Amino acid sequence: MDPQTALIELQAPESLTILSLSHHILDPDSLSERNRTSNASDSSAQTTPTPALLSADLAHYRDLFSKLRFSYVEQVTKERFLRAITSDPPEFVDGVENGQLEEKLRIDKATLKERKEEVRTLVQELEEQGRQLAHRYDAIQVQTVQLETLPAEIENLQSTISALQDAQEPKSSNPSLAMPLQPTLKLLAEREQQLSDIDRQIVALQAALPAKRQEVERLQDELAPLQMRKINAVQEAKQARRRREDGGLGDELEEKGRWLRSVDSGLRAMLEV
Repeated sequence: MDPQTALIELQAPESLTILSLSHHILDPDSLSERNRTSNASDSSAQTTPTPALLSADLAHYRDLFSKLRFSYVEQVTKERFLRAITSDPPEFVDGVENGQLEEKLRIDKATLKERKEEVRTLVQELEEQGRQLAHRYDAIQVQTVQLETLPAEIENLQSTISALQDAQEPKSSNPSLAMPLQPTLKLLAEREQQLSDIDRQIVALQAALPAKRQEVERLQDELAPLQMRKINAVQEAKQARRRREDGGLGDELEEKGRWLRSVDSGLRAMLEV
């Protein structure tokens, strides 16, 4: 079934009345063709059914059936009374029979009360289901209206996409710019995750920066005396070289200079400077 046919079937008018709803419950074969024709004419004469109209119909039929029941009981009682007094011989009822009838009437009343309670519960359930179905029907009507506009919107979107694709000149050589929507969204999410990781690393480095600065200052303070000793050792080494060149005793100073150089290289290795 194509969408257009489905929409037409959904939009087909269907009259909802108490009598038309009862056709699904009662035996359709038990209804005469005349009653069906009259029901159809009554249904066609109804306005657009609403829960309020159905409730009004239900109240009307309930009141009508109550009156009919009262009339029926009254007529049956009169008929039995007239038959009893006009029969030959007349029918007389003694106290025992009255007691039996009262007991039977009490049992029948209790049974009728139970049936009424069951019917009341069933009516409440039917009313709740009717409200739910009414809400669902309204929602379906709204969705049907939306579905009517969807084909035109889809065609407009497809035309817009085609126009945008044709207007893309020159086409980019970057394959990332020519990806479909879902891969593009996935790539965007990955890049955003990478940016978030980088931001967290930057925040962690900024938090550790003061401690690193204090460590550098401490190392610089420790390095200053060593640099002074280095300068002094270099000066002493130069003086020793000058003395040795002058023919003086520089062996001891040369050995001391080698020792100072080894100490300096060891300290540099330890301090990583």
